[in-house]
Amino acid sequence: MFERSIPEWLRHPPAGAARKPGARAFATLSGIEAMIRGMLLSVFPLAMYHALGDAGRVSRVYFAIGLTSLTVGLLLPWINRRIPRRWLYTLGAGLYLLGGLVGAMGGGMIVAALVACTLATVTCFICLNAYVLDYVSKNDLGRTETLRMFYGALAWSAGPVTGVALYRLWEPIPFLLVALFAVIQIAVFWWLRLGNGKLIQKARGTAPNPLAFLSRFFAQPRLIAGWLFAVLRSCGWWGYIVYLPIYAIENGLNPELGGILVSVTNGFLFITPLMLRWVQRHSVRVAVRTGFFCTATGFLLAAVSPVPALAVACLFAASGFLILLDVSGGLPFLMAVKPSERTEMAAVYSSFRDVSGIMTPGVGALVLMVAPIQGIFAVVGLGLGAMFVLASRLHPMLGVAPAARVRRGQAGPV
Repeated sequence: MFERSIPEWLRHPPAGAARKPGARAFATLSGIEAMIRGMLLSVFPLAMYHALGDAGRVSRVYFAIGLTSLTVGLLLPWINRRIPRRWLYTLGAGLYLLGGLVGAMGGGMIVAALVACTLATVTCFICLNAYVLDYVSKNDLGRTETLRMFYGALAWSAGPVTGVALYRLWEPIPFLLVALFAVIQIAVFWWLRLGNGKLIQKARGTAPNPLAFLSRFFAQPRLIAGWLFAVLRSCGWWGYIVYLPIYAIENGLNPELGGILVSVTNGFLFITPLMLRWVQRHSVRVAVRTGFFCTATGFLLAAVSPVPALAVACLFAASGFLILLDVSGGLPFLMAVKPSERTEMAAVYSSFRDVSGIMTPGVGALVLMVAPIQGIFAVVGLGLGAMFVLASRLHPMLGVAPAARVRRGQAGPV
C-alpha cells in the first residue's frame, strides 16, 4: 500500500540524483527534533506537577508511560517489517505534532500529550539510529554523535528556559510551537530522501517473533554493558531534569530555576567537539569512567547537603559530566553492534530511555514514601557509581584511532 503510492524515481533515485546521507544529514534531523524536545524538557515536569498536584502521582504517571513506551519500542523492529522505515519515522514525527496540539488543550490532556511525545521520541530515535548504523562507518560514529549534539546545542540550551517562560506567559504557546517544529521535521526528513535504509528488503517468509532478537542481545556482554551505561546515564538526566524543578519548588527556590539550569547545562553542548577530541586523545574507557565518577559524586553530595542551594549547585556540576557521557557513553554499544542486527539492536538500545523512565519514577515513588526528594538523588548517585565500576572492564583502547593504537603499541581488536 505504501510502496504503490510513491513514484519509482522517488523510492529509488537514479545514480547521482542524491548523495549518500552523512553525518550532517543526521545532525540536521537531530537538531530539529532538539527544538521539540528542548522546548518541552522543563515544561512537562511543571505542567504535570500543576495538573496532578503531587510529586508521587507524577512519578506514577511517568512510570506507566515508561512501560508503554518500552513495549512499543521493542515491537518496532517487527512493525518495521510491515511499515517501511521512512513511513515509521514520519509516524513518529507525526506523534510530536499530535502531542503539541493535545498539550495546548491543557489540564488532564497534558498526560495524553506526554504519551504522544514519548512514543514519538522512541520511534524517531530507533529509526534515526538505524539510519546512522546503515550509512556511517564505525570509526565515524563518534564524530556523528558529537555533530548531532552540536547541531542541537542551541535548541537544548535555549529551549528549556524559553519553554518555561512561554508556559508562564500563556500555557499553550510552547505546545503550539512544538506542533510547528514537528511539521518542519517531517518536511526536512522527506527532503533529505533517506529512504528505508540499506538493508531493507522484501520478506521471504514468516516474520520471526518480534522479541526473538533479545536472545542475541543477552548473548553479547559488550552490548549489555553499553546498554547499562545508557540506562544509568539517562537516570541521571531524569534526576536532574524532572526532580530538580520539583525539589526547587518544594524548598522555596525560584520555580523557574530548573528550566534555567537545564538551559545552562545544555549550553555545554557547544563544546562537545572539544570533548570528543579529549575522548579520542584518551579513550572511551577513560571518558566513560570519568563521567560516571563525577556525576555519581555530584548526586551523592546533593543527597546529603543540608542547604538546598548547595544541593542544586552539586547537581548542576554533575550535569556537566552528563554531557560528557552523552558524547562517549553510547559508543561502547554502537561500536559493538553487528551489521546484520542494526535495526533490532537500535530498538534494544533505544529502550534505555524507557527503562530509565520506568526505573527512575518507579524507584522514586517508593523512595518518596519514606524520604524526601533528596533520597532520589542518593539512589541515582549509587547507580551512577556502579557504572563507574562496570566501565573498568571496557577495552583500554576502545575509541582510539587505529594509527594511535599502533603508536601506543596496542594494535589489537577492541
